Order: sequence, then C-alpha cells, then structure tokens
Amino acid sequence: MSVFDPDLQDPEIEQEAVSQAEEEVDEPSMYKVLLHNDDYTTMEFVVEVLIYVFHKSVEDAMRIMLNVHRNGIGVCGVYTFEVAETKVKTVEALARENGYPLKCSMEEE
Repeated sequence: MSVFDPDLQDPEIEQEAVSQAEEEVDEPSMYKVLLHNDDYTTMEFVVEVLIYVFHKSVEDAMRIMLNVHRNGIGVCGVYTFEVAETKVKTVEALARENGYPLKCSMEEE
C-alpha cells in the first residue's frame, strides 16, 4: 500500500492544505519606476532609455517621453522591488555615462 494511494486521500485534508498554502503566499509589493524631466537630457536619449531598459515600443516610448516632458514626471513601468531598483540604477548609470542628469526614481504603488 502506497502513501499516494488515491483511496487514502481525504478531500477535506487536501482542501485545507491548499487553503493554507494560498493564505501564506503574499503578492510582492509593486513599485512604479518614474522618469523626471530636466532641462538637459534630450528627448531622443529618453526614448532610447525607454526602449532599451524598459523594452517599450517606439510608440510607447514616445508617449511616455512626451508625458515626462509635459508633466515633469512619467511612469515607465511597474515592477517588484528588486526589478524596479535595478532599472533605476541602470537608467541613472546610462545617463551619467552619456553626460545627462536624468533622474529616475521608484515609489510603491
């Protein structure tokens, strides 16, 4: 006789185990990655960053860039903490390497 014998399974115990497992799994907090407008970073560079770092289409990158330009800030995407943090660091490193003061930040959604 096997422990995995289907005749030995108790549906109530199985459902209780599934319920407990579902309760214990919390969704991770999500963070918005934001670009901030400045007077020096070119629109072309912002579009390139959006395509390269955030994998946006040219159309989406243009839309986000114009939103940043007009409103002073724009959302590039929503990610888990670690992914958002990496994207912020990547954007700021690329900006510095290219001589731009582009600011990128993250905030909990």
